[in-house]
Amino acid sequence: MDFAQYITENALILIPALYVLGMLIKGTESIKDKYIPIVLLIAGIAGAVGILGVSADSVIQGILVTGATVYTNQLLKQTAKSE
Repeated sequence: MDFAQYITENALILIPALYVLGMLIKGTESIKDKYIPIVLLIAGIAGAVGILGVSADSVIQGILVTGATVYTNQLLKQTAKSE
């Protein structure tokens, strides 16, 4: 899969930033785990709008980078599991 087809180069920086944010939120007890993807989605859209400007494309980029971040997190968790 070529991420360059879907996620613009400028927005790629948001993936590790959102991953770190998710890990920080996971360490707090004030936000339940089920709400972390929603918080990351809001942060991803806000970050994309901040980088790319206000447009529908920015919102879509925010959604895509959040999806890539959550997918990466789940991929790492599932591959680390021993069965």
